[in-house]
Amino acid sequence: MTRQPANGLRVRCARRRNKRDQRAPCRLSRAGRPDGYGQRFRTADGRADLTVQAAPNLANDSPAAFLAKKHPPSRVQYKRVTPRFFAVSSYKGDKVWYDRCNFSGRLVHCVLINYPAEEEHAWDDVVTRMSLSLSGK
Repeated sequence: MTRQPANGLRVRCARRRNKRDQRAPCRLSRAGRPDGYGQRFRTADGRADLTVQAAPNLANDSPAAFLAKKHPPSRVQYKRVTPRFFAVSSYKGDKVWYDRCNFSGRLVHCVLINYPAEEEHAWDDVVTRMSLSLSGK
């Protein structure tokens, strides 16, 4: 089941329900505002969160320069940087974190997702769909 909050963001979450790895939908509730423009969401049990935001790129940094200024951890598992976006992901404790930011003019449009490492395969489709749907418009 897909939930569509008032702001039009559609999100589908999944988690294992039993040994056969059936998926059950979860709800993301608003959980405050990030820097810049956007919204933060969290599951009711706090196991996962999602931030969708657009922030000013005041220094007009390239994706590589912007990412370097954020000081990502040295043990990043996945990193892709192009002239238009960056995507990075790794583990922090028992969580997976994934950040993707697209660059458009003076704004950086990002999706930041954190979820339990034990649910990584269940979240793969969600992360991929959200990452590919992120627009800088």
